Amino acid sequence: MVKIGILGLGRIGKIHLENLCTRIQGVEVIAAMNPSEEGRKFAEKFNVPLITSNADEVINHPAIDAILICTSTNVHADYVIQCAKAGKAIFCEKPLDLSLQKVRDTLAIVKQAGVPLMLAFNQRMDPNFQELKQTIVEGKLGQLRSIHFISRDPAPPPIPYIKASGGLFMDMTIHNFDMAGYLVDDEVEEVFARGFNLIDPEIGKAGDIDTGYVMITFKNNVTVIIESSRNACYGYDQRIEVFGSEGMMKAENPLKTTNQFIGKQGVQLSRNLDFFIDRYEESYLLEMTTFIEALQQNKPMPITGEDGLKSMLLALAAKKSMLENRIVKLSEVDV
Repeated sequence: MVKIGILGLGRIGKIHLENLCTRIQGVEVIAAMNPSEEGRKFAEKFNVPLITSNADEVINHPAIDAILICTSTNVHADYVIQCAKAGKAIFCEKPLDLSLQKVRDTLAIVKQAGVPLMLAFNQRMDPNFQELKQTIVEGKLGQLRSIHFISRDPAPPPIPYIKASGGLFMDMTIHNFDMAGYLVDDEVEEVFARGFNLIDPEIGKAGDIDTGYVMITFKNNVTVIIESSRNACYGYDQRIEVFGSEGMMKAENPLKTTNQFIGKQGVQLSRNLDFFIDRYEESYLLEMTTFIEALQQNKPMPITGEDGLKSMLLALAAKKSMLENRIVKLSEVDV
């Protein structure tokens, strides 16, 4: 039985808590930290024994084996360091921090402590994306040539979130950066990016963009193109196309239903799902199941802090490229 503590019960923390308490075997959530009344009531619903507003009570709880960090980004690294020094296994939402140096310092402390750390890039666990990866590994697509990601949210997040997010590339596109490295499985050579404000001028006033385009060239000459948008009127849009010498494979959007209406005007399909919580419901479950199984079986974590660092470097390179309107070598930010 793996004993779990959770820090933060916002929308992601609630997903993990509910999955752990209702859908995953061999675990027990024994403590949760959240300062809001809403979060505390949510934990009470699942009979969590210790509910507190003090993170130290969870981190230093002698019975806890592993801690989930689901708080705001600005305290991720500090909590990871505390958990590592307390000898706890760690699952942390991305990113580890917005400071490259702090991420490196934190990973060094985790390594010295010898505790497992898994970073939450849930898209790797999506069954459709997993099938893409397996098809590439089996060589069915032949020599890889290019990958195209489309990532569009139904609506922008609130402006206070935008201001603290680290920007579109660090907050949103970073999932695609991780998936690009995961699918291509090679080192990045260079990055070129453009960014615009096409949706909400307030996002521009907050110092961010709402629409971004990134082209990544890997050392094996595979090219990845990523489109990111904070707004799509038709719902949540997450697609991948992989092109190789022996064929092409697409991962399309799951729809709200599989129903089709066929009439004089043609075929009408159901609407896209509303948001990432719906789209990635299964991947969040598989992500947490994988973390627990790795602990139970003493296996390496499938997504490491170093993986998160690679994605962060891509986000920094993309921002530098956008601001300077030029191709940026990854070596320019990996210093």
